[in-house]
Amino acid sequence: MKAATLLTKAEHAVKAPIWGCQMCGQCVLHDTGLTCPMTCPKTLRNGPCGGVRANGHCEVKPEMRCVWVKAYERSERLPLWRGHIDNVRPPVDNRLKGTSSWLNLFSGRDRKVPAGWEYTQRSRGADVEP
Repeated sequence: MKAATLLTKAEHAVKAPIWGCQMCGQCVLHDTGLTCPMTCPKTLRNGPCGGVRANGHCEVKPEMRCVWVKAYERSERLPLWRGHIDNVRPPVDNRLKGTSSWLNLFSGRDRKVPAGWEYTQRSRGADVEP
């Protein structure tokens, strides 16, 4: 097996049982209160859909607490990443699904947005280019 394959399997073995990692290849756990937004039935990366029920549960899976309600609550308890929930994240690049977000982070592959999609994110009072 190649080293990249081994690292991908190790990453999944660690992150899936703890955070429900879906191996999108563009991990944003630090931005979302250590809650994987890819566990949202609609795979929304920047916040709830507007269909969150009054009790904080999902409109698609009423038995499930909204991923974004959990993310917001948890982000308040993470001093190091507290303000990161307000970051705008680019849409998920489905070409990276199943790859290691660790490798993608170090190579910069996770910061390349799909063609035709650009954004400026507001972070700690300053405009930041991805």
